[in-house]
Amino acid sequence: MHSEFPMVDTGRDLQLAAALVALADTLGESFDVTAYLERFAEDCAQLLGADAAGVLLVGVGAEITIVTSDDPRGRVRGLLEIQHQGGPCLDACTSGEAVPPVRLAGDQAAERWPQLAARALAEGITVTCAVPLRRGETVIGALNLFANGQPQHHVLQMELAQLMADAAATGLAQRRMYDDCRALTGQLQSALSSRVRIEQAKGLLAERWGVKVDAAFTALRAHARRARRPIDEIAQEILDGHLDDGALEADRPERP
Repeated sequence: MHSEFPMVDTGRDLQLAAALVALADTLGESFDVTAYLERFAEDCAQLLGADAAGVLLVGVGAEITIVTSDDPRGRVRGLLEIQHQGGPCLDACTSGEAVPPVRLAGDQAAERWPQLAARALAEGITVTCAVPLRRGETVIGALNLFANGQPQHHVLQMELAQLMADAAATGLAQRRMYDDCRALTGQLQSALSSRVRIEQAKGLLAERWGVKVDAAFTALRAHARRARRPIDEIAQEILDGHLDDGALEADRPERP
């Protein structure tokens, strides 16, 4: 029986599938952005035929994170760090467009990125290219690939590089939204818990003093202001029995 499906490079396809699954997996409790980007850079270097890869990520507060594939001598990190003076990463971040493979020994690279070209050639790197990490119109960084030899303008490889970079940008954007939602949920839960403590404390005081709940709340708020402390802290001390009526006497309302 003959298969109707074309022959494929099963090993590479499985590696690509595993890389895409890893890029989507950003919502775990133990998520670490550095480890995430390290795997992304390593997968890109292997799948896209590069000798090394690096990622430059721009955070919410404009802080810069640089992560590379296996880089024991730090040469790739150095090539990324020097790009504040010009380079494919900066170009990709600024334009939001891919920078196709460029031969670093050529006049084009020497004119566009003189510091980078000189440093890369000294490190044995002869070709570089970059694609932006983007989600829609938002660019959050760039993927930079480095290789030895002649630039190979394989459109498919550049398209795959862009697809992987877009997948990483989407995964990171999902993580940011997840973290924002968790922070908001925590704030709302804290506000709700605070409100519950205050309601319980003023109810307890109203019953103890034989006054209306509003009068008890006025006394509770007056004491918190006079003590220059959050009202929910005062409420918690009342509920725990750590604040007696003597401390509240100056603010206690008269019994009707």
